[in-house]
Amino acid sequence: MNIQEDQIIGELVANDYRTASVFKKYNIDFCCQGNRTINDACEAKKIDEKLVVSDLNALMQSQSDSSIDFKSWPLDLLADYIEKKHHRYVEEKTLEIKPYLDKICRVHGERHPELYEINKHFNATAGELAMHMKKEELMVFPFIRKMVKSQQENTKVETPVFESVQFPIQAMMDEHTTEGDRFRKIEEISNNYTPPQDACNTYRVTFALLKEFEQDLHLHIHLENNILFPKAIELEKQLN
Repeated sequence: MNIQEDQIIGELVANDYRTASVFKKYNIDFCCQGNRTINDACEAKKIDEKLVVSDLNALMQSQSDSSIDFKSWPLDLLADYIEKKHHRYVEEKTLEIKPYLDKICRVHGERHPELYEINKHFNATAGELAMHMKKEELMVFPFIRKMVKSQQENTKVETPVFESVQFPIQAMMDEHTTEGDRFRKIEEISNNYTPPQDACNTYRVTFALLKEFEQDLHLHIHLENNILFPKAIELEKQLN
C-alpha cells in the first residue's frame, strides 16, 4: 500500500495503528482531528507533507507483529475492550496522579507556578472524563451490543430513547475534542512533560504519568472516533 497526501489520517491509523507513531513524531492529531487529510494537517502545521508521507511509506514497508488489527474486531468485543482497558486505566491513573500533582504543587508551586495550571486542567479532565465514560457505559455501549445481537439473531432492534446512535456519538466526539485540547494545553505548559532541573523524583514521576495518560487517551479516542463509532453508525443504517 502506497500512502498518498490526500488520504484521511484517521482511516490510516484505523487500518494500521503503527502509523500513529509517525503522526505523533510530527505532532499531528490523529484522534480528535483524524478526519483531515495528511495534506490539510501538514498545511495547518506548516510541515512538508512529503516528509510525513515518506516516513509513513517507510513504516508500511517494515514488518511488525505488534500492531493489533482493531478494525477487524466485532463491535461488541471492541466496546468491551475499551471499557475494561481504557476506562479502567483512566479511573486508576486519575486516583494515582491527583495526589502527586497536589504534592508537587505544595512543594514546587512557588518556584514553578505553572504546576497550578496543570493541576487545574488535569482535575477538569478527570471530572469530565468520569462523566463521559459513564455515558458511554450506560447508553452508547449497551446499544452497540444490542445492535450486534440483533444482527446475529436477525431480529429488529428497538429504537433507543435517543432515537439514533448518531446523536450520543456526536456528543461523545465533541467531548473527545474538548479533552484532547485540554491535554494539549497540559503538554504545552509542561514543555512536553519535561521536568525542570530542580525537579524531585515525585515531580519526574508525575510528568511521566501525565505523558503516559495522554498517550493512552489518544489511543482510547482513536478506537472510538475512527473505528467503533463509524462502524456503529453504519451498523444502525444496515439494521434499519
